[in-house]
Amino acid sequence: MTLGAGYYDGWVLANGVKTHYSWAGTEGPAVILCHGGGPGSSGEAGWRFMLPALAEAGFRVFAPDQVSMGLTDARPHAWPVLGHQSLVDHVRSFIDALCLDEVCMVGNSQGAYVAAKYAIDHPERVRKCFLIGSATIAMSMGLPRPDGGRNAAYQALMSYDYSEEGMRKFLVAIINDPSAVSDTLIKLRHDAANRPGIRESFQAFQDYQERMRNEPKLWDRFSLADSLPKLKVPAKFIWGNDDSFAPVQMGHELEKLLPNIPFEYIAAAGHQCQTDQPDLINEMVIDFLRYDSLKVTS
Repeated sequence: MTLGAGYYDGWVLANGVKTHYSWAGTEGPAVILCHGGGPGSSGEAGWRFMLPALAEAGFRVFAPDQVSMGLTDARPHAWPVLGHQSLVDHVRSFIDALCLDEVCMVGNSQGAYVAAKYAIDHPERVRKCFLIGSATIAMSMGLPRPDGGRNAAYQALMSYDYSEEGMRKFLVAIINDPSAVSDTLIKLRHDAANRPGIRESFQAFQDYQERMRNEPKLWDRFSLADSLPKLKVPAKFIWGNDDSFAPVQMGHELEKLLPNIPFEYIAAAGHQCQTDQPDLINEMVIDFLRYDSLKVTS
């Protein structure tokens, strides 16, 4: 089952993890698309509109299913036992497996953290970094949720019960246009979230998160408070004005902490700007990746 045309399935062994990915384009600069962390997330679900658009614009585009998500291996050796760092390390192994020397990183939500952290850890391999609405990055910078997590979208995530109805409730809450939540999308994400090993993999991630919150040495590895404001890789951050999961106030507060990264706020877009406003966001990403004279302030 696929959600659209113009992209393809691929598999690669990334440091022993059988990794599924969606891809498009056979020549041009390489772009890695990092999806968010909601239940049933995958490269296809998160980037189905951007994959063919970037390929048509002359890029090679790869959207891996991160560990604990999509169709990627969910056996114990692939569990994200180091939390977010496991996701970053997996993307590094994925890029290595494809023999890509230099990439552009694009990420949404938790995937924006993965993209930014990979750029921080491997600046010699990243040409540019485009980030889309991320409570994970805000949290890594020490910012709390302005509503304390009481919004309907966050509550839909917390109450997700692995049912199709629970998936529908979550997707309707985070996607700006409820009519875009098709039965096909719900089934694709529901099936992915209920694959053998996925729940255990997610629990391993959660267990580490709890440990990280209580051990400063582990929090320091997750935190971007010192490193992201110093990032020299050209970057851009966008945020949906109607984001119901990570309220736009988080973006405004985060912008104050990142004077080296320009922010732009998108009207009529929620947590997944790339699916709420695909034509606009595709054009923004293409223009940003093509524009080579962007200056980075120190």
